[in-house]
Amino acid sequence: MSNDSNSSTIQDQINVKTILVVEDDEAIGEFIVEALKEETEHQALLAIDGASALEVAKNLKPNLLLLDYRLSDMNGIELYDRLHMIEGFGEIPTIIMSASLPKYKLEQRKVTRIEKPFELGDLLRTIEELLV
Repeated sequence: MSNDSNSSTIQDQINVKTILVVEDDEAIGEFIVEALKEETEHQALLAIDGASALEVAKNLKPNLLLLDYRLSDMNGIELYDRLHMIEGFGEIPTIIMSASLPKYKLEQRKVTRIEKPFELGDLLRTIEELLV
């Protein structure tokens, strides 16, 4: 006899994705991480600057990067470029968020952008579309 509840639990674990949120405004970052945990089946980690994100990347390969453009130590595009130089990171979908974004630089890199302020529902939909 097959145990359907056990197999669905295994399938649920396979479907869980990891999102690395890099946001230097800790309140905003914590809000996004909490919203992702409550509203999706994904797990999320917060890094508050580019250096922390690069440190996390040494031990974890996330399924999606959500980067603020204006960070304290580098901008989101610089961080994107540095992360994508890491082996295996080249294909990770990325969203960069900010009130003012250099659209041509994002288009060159095929990065998704979301402008602040944004609706949480729009962000969640964009994340789900990229994780398919």
